[in-house]
Amino acid sequence: MINGVMIQYFEWNLADDGKHWERLKNDAAHLKEIGVSAVWIPPAYKGTFSGDVGYGAYDLWDLGEFNQKGTVRTKYGTKEELIDAINELHKYGINVYLDAVLNHKGGADETERFLAIEVDPENRNEEISEPKEIEGWTKFTFPGRNKKYSEFEWNYTLFSGVDYDNLTGKTAIYKIAGENKGWAENVDSELGNYDYLMNADVDYSHPEVRNEIINWGKWVINELNLDGFRMDAVKHISEDFIKEFLIEVRKVYGEKFYSVGEYWKDDLDTLKTYLENIGYETDLFDVGLHFNFHKASVEKENYDLTTILDNSVMLMDPIKAVTFVDNHDSQKGSALESEIESWFIPHAYAIILLSEKGYPCLFYGDYYGVGDNKSPHGWVIDKLLYVRRNNAYGEQINYFDDPNIIAFYRKGRENEINTGCVAILSNNEDGEKAIEIGKDRIGQVWEEVTGSGFEDVVIDEEGNAAFRVEGQKIAVWIPKKQ
Repeated sequence: MINGVMIQYFEWNLADDGKHWERLKNDAAHLKEIGVSAVWIPPAYKGTFSGDVGYGAYDLWDLGEFNQKGTVRTKYGTKEELIDAINELHKYGINVYLDAVLNHKGGADETERFLAIEVDPENRNEEISEPKEIEGWTKFTFPGRNKKYSEFEWNYTLFSGVDYDNLTGKTAIYKIAGENKGWAENVDSELGNYDYLMNADVDYSHPEVRNEIINWGKWVINELNLDGFRMDAVKHISEDFIKEFLIEVRKVYGEKFYSVGEYWKDDLDTLKTYLENIGYETDLFDVGLHFNFHKASVEKENYDLTTILDNSVMLMDPIKAVTFVDNHDSQKGSALESEIESWFIPHAYAIILLSEKGYPCLFYGDYYGVGDNKSPHGWVIDKLLYVRRNNAYGEQINYFDDPNIIAFYRKGRENEINTGCVAILSNNEDGEKAIEIGKDRIGQVWEEVTGSGFEDVVIDEEGNAAFRVEGQKIAVWIPKKQ
């Protein structure tokens, strides 16, 4: 079994040139070469305008096929180009996961008038107005698609809230009033109730809404030949629906159909409860580990590296952990900005790519670059990917005994003496770690592969060796091919 790697194949500042699916197709062979086994693609359906990253989801059934919102293509290209890219990835044995934005809809076709109650944005359970008539963007008729694939249309009764009153021009959080209306109960309790996030908030208490989205899920998997979903903003969506949605699509596409959920919270108890409540139907991004990386990068030598894995899904439930360094939400200028400082990015990738536990996800911005700026880290990530493919196997032994220098040793595949690796991370000064490699390796020569220039190391007669690292750098050591 070769170690799998996911890549998030987009970042916030990609050009609105409609060429991204083409770039992805042309990159398929290279992705295979570096060991990528799955690609998380951005939301591939029509957003509010051509440059929409996809989270302002307008029409889930329009994959860049219809003239809507002033464009046929999405930011990334046409449906045909997307299918070509997916076919190319599959040719190289790479899975494709689509970003599923199911919490809200943006860019409505018409406004409607209805009764709504303004709520306190800091406590959505607290009503701060009587029911009053507002005018909201809640009517979705999708005229450009003309009922192809789905005849379903949306109106205010199918949403639970909006954030803008067209009558007064006021931006606020409005809970739509009416019989059996209200926020979903089984969502995150932040801000009292975190059902409402943005735009027109989908109300999953309606059976027809649930059916429409489940039907879309089955259709889009078939249409694009998908292997999985990345489920956006799951802490804002009814737990019952997420569970039902994944169970229903797997009835058609099998238990191996993959899912990873974005629950942006670093409270481990909350995530554990969430996994239990949805019957472990999805993996989760390891947000706690990301925040550890962020804190370590900011605090530098004052951060205790022995705590770097604390409060992580990787430690709690490694089978369910998708580990990552940064993503489009954490990168500079984003709503949830918590970008890892540049010096620590190699450290964070060494942890997620070389550890025994977790399913690592590369970020396009870290590997290729942000906007027009090429990433300074691509070369070191390539080195780490090489070690992941060839060496990072077997049991992991942690040497987390110093707040400023930690290391871990992967023993390698059984009876394959040229596998195994040692990773050492420093956040302060130069140093070294004595590592017990094993008596079966006596006399073996190990080399450092991230360009430190250190001399090779020979495993001594006790099966031990001292491996060096430069200050605030990483060093990765592997057996030298004889």
